[in-house]
Amino acid sequence: MKKKIEKPDNSLPDYRSFFDGVKDDDKVASKLLKNFLKSNTKEFIISTLLFTVKHCAVWIIPIITSNVINIATNPESHAVSSLFLNGALLVLLVVQNLYTHVLYINYTSRSLRSIGAGLRNSLIKKLQQLSITYHNELKSGALQSKFLRDIEAIEQLLNQLILNLIPCLLTIVVTVGVTISKSLLVTAFFAVIIPINVLVVRAFRKRMSNNNRAFRKEVENVSTKITTMLEMIPVTKAHGLENTEIDKMESSLKHLKHAGITLDHSQAQFGSWSWVVGNLMSVLCLVFTGYMAYIGRLSVGDVVLFQSYFSTITGNIQSLLNIYPEFAKGAESIKSVSEVMISDRIENNEGKIRLRYVHGTVKFKNVSYRYPGSDKNVINNFSLDVEPGDCVAFVGSSGSGKSTIMNMIIGFLHATEGSVEIDGKPIEMLNLQDYRHFLSVVPQNCILFSGSIKENILYGITKYSEEQLEQVIDLANIREFIDKLPDGINTMVEEHGGNLSGGQKQRISIARALMRDPRIIILDEATSALDNISEYHVQQAMASLIKGRTTFIVAHRLSTIRDANKIIVMENGECVERGTYDELMKKKGKFYELKTLSEINS
Repeated sequence: MKKKIEKPDNSLPDYRSFFDGVKDDDKVASKLLKNFLKSNTKEFIISTLLFTVKHCAVWIIPIITSNVINIATNPESHAVSSLFLNGALLVLLVVQNLYTHVLYINYTSRSLRSIGAGLRNSLIKKLQQLSITYHNELKSGALQSKFLRDIEAIEQLLNQLILNLIPCLLTIVVTVGVTISKSLLVTAFFAVIIPINVLVVRAFRKRMSNNNRAFRKEVENVSTKITTMLEMIPVTKAHGLENTEIDKMESSLKHLKHAGITLDHSQAQFGSWSWVVGNLMSVLCLVFTGYMAYIGRLSVGDVVLFQSYFSTITGNIQSLLNIYPEFAKGAESIKSVSEVMISDRIENNEGKIRLRYVHGTVKFKNVSYRYPGSDKNVINNFSLDVEPGDCVAFVGSSGSGKSTIMNMIIGFLHATEGSVEIDGKPIEMLNLQDYRHFLSVVPQNCILFSGSIKENILYGITKYSEEQLEQVIDLANIREFIDKLPDGINTMVEEHGGNLSGGQKQRISIARALMRDPRIIILDEATSALDNISEYHVQQAMASLIKGRTTFIVAHRLSTIRDANKIIVMENGECVERGTYDELMKKKGKFYELKTLSEINS
């Protein structure tokens, strides 16, 4: 069966390169934000130009209002046509907003949505790159929080940046420019009192940043505990421990509540102070410009103009101050996402050997392995030669190293000493993504996703014939039960395969493996959790699966490996016996002992 390696969809932005060389420090948010802005400079410039056109009426209204007041208060110095000319210009500027505002929002929205989708796309790609050991350590609840809450917060930060920060800064620049052209004295007054608002930000910045970080950590903690709680519900209810779980979750939720209240309180204080300061400054401006008009230094229209512009400036500064909490939250979320994105624990396949075919020769040469941070080997000086089509079974007590060896065959783990070779090539030199297209794993707890039985069988396969599918259905011995289902092979699988028995799920996993036409098979205690009838059906399916393929079996029920070419008995990371079933039974050593114990316990 030919295999086609699908190329990823590159229609969405990929921001993984933004995190290259970035270290986990306090400046990570600003560095990455600069990268985002730089990569989308064109979009931001166009968005700013559209905003300038659509918003110009707001900037010009105070000027026209001032003109109209000055014309009305000094009719002898102005023609009535000037009044109508100002009115006509204002109407034109207001009406153009009907089209330009919609154009601005549509363009900006597409740009921002593309960035948000690109971030999620980049995080998914990074997660697919990361090693299996990293995934084993990563808490799923914390990951969900990063994928949903944190990226949403980053989207909000960018929204505030494009829809509020840039427009506010542009508005301040325009209004200050007009103020300078009208009166340097009033400009100086503005320059003296406006920076007072900045002091408010400085007073609250560190506190809000710390509170945002504390709240984010509590959200991740609760998300992780909820995930664990849901997985434990069958055990919890079976032992009557519902109240214990409720108490544990209540404690976590109280911590989350306290962190949220603390965050809300600091934001409320910040908002209150910034509002009061802003309005007090506006009162000072009104009194100052009113006094200047009183002594004849300004016209009445200019008082209205400067008061409008001061309100505009302070209002925009107020907006900048009010969005600071969103910036603080977004910056913390960028740090959170970067915890995953800057990890260097990835499978790097660049420049590795790309296999077009795998024959199935596997060799372990004096292999030892120890986990990072450990001072003890879990595999010690292990050697094994496996030829194409061989069936090799591994037996031994829990913790003897069986699963570690399987993970080394898959390429999840690499030998710390010695080498593992596939078709004569060290596995470290292979493009593992290509190599794994010729490998299938049937675990003890098979993994099915929510979809039809057919979709689960065809997972990752886009080109196939109906004849191939029908053949696999027969070989995997699943026709026995799918023909009894109302929708047959199109029957929907509930979450985790809840509407199927253990044996049925295992046979679907075997059918999935058969569809891939693998050259190397790993069966990890595939029948250990099944009853005798289910085991019989799965054994029949397994016989079809392993025929002509290099097979590695981790066996719990030793009677199921009678036909294996080699049986490897593991103990404390070492091979203590090897041979065929009959040879090991005659020897009456460790294997014989394990077989006797399994018969007593069965």
